[in-house]
Amino acid sequence: MAIVETTELTRCYDDLVAVNSVSISVEPAEIFGLLGPNGAGKTTVIKMLTTILPPTSGTAVIKGFDIRRQAASVRRVIGYVPQLLSADGTLTGRENLLIFAELYDVPKSEREARINEVLDFLGLSASADRLVREYSGGMIRRLEIAQSTLHHPSVLFLDEPTTGLDPLARTAVWEHIRALRSQYGITIVLTTHLMDEADRLSDRVAIMSAGQVAVVGKPSELKKSVGKENATLDDVFINYTGGQPEGGAYRDVERARRVARRVG
Repeated sequence: MAIVETTELTRCYDDLVAVNSVSISVEPAEIFGLLGPNGAGKTTVIKMLTTILPPTSGTAVIKGFDIRRQAASVRRVIGYVPQLLSADGTLTGRENLLIFAELYDVPKSEREARINEVLDFLGLSASADRLVREYSGGMIRRLEIAQSTLHHPSVLFLDEPTTGLDPLARTAVWEHIRALRSQYGITIVLTTHLMDEADRLSDRVAIMSAGQVAVVGKPSELKKSVGKENATLDDVFINYTGGQPEGGAYRDVERARRVARRVG
């Protein structure tokens, strides 16, 4: 039985359809990638699934809870790492985790043990009492993952988890994402515009273009489906979407940027 399931999930801003009738399902303990270029609608899908944005139409169910009617219950069973910085640089790593432990209502009797557990798991124990502004980009991302898993969520949403990281830091984050699934059984839904990231991490991917899902499947199966030797996910994307246009008319670009400023 799917742990995340969307049914014709749609989000509109005035006359712009950002997400158009997206229907996908994610199995328990699966790493599922939402793949596509910037502006494809990936982040908007994540914001609806994490109850930040209400759908215009359609709905989704996460671990049996409806995102429209049972938003509070949904928030208790998910973790979310947004694109934007969510750690406070003026605090230590441990202090950031203490704040999140309170936000997630982690019992006081369990907080110290859980914080030490995630610090150790994500390789941050030695730097736990340093100010976060002294951390590298990769360390900050690992801290944000630690924050989002303190309450033992069933589903973790990661929005562009390695954007801006160098190759070594990206690889380290990938390893920890895989470990979250293998050691804790957490279902992970991630967005990325990096084809190699989706290929290496995801059990299955949904390729999005212009707010719609073009195709869903295992990366290996999708690459075979294009009938090209040594095909990549780039080839899959081009095959199923025709490629991403460079841009529309001036008014289209202006409208898209205005919406982006409004929704963040």
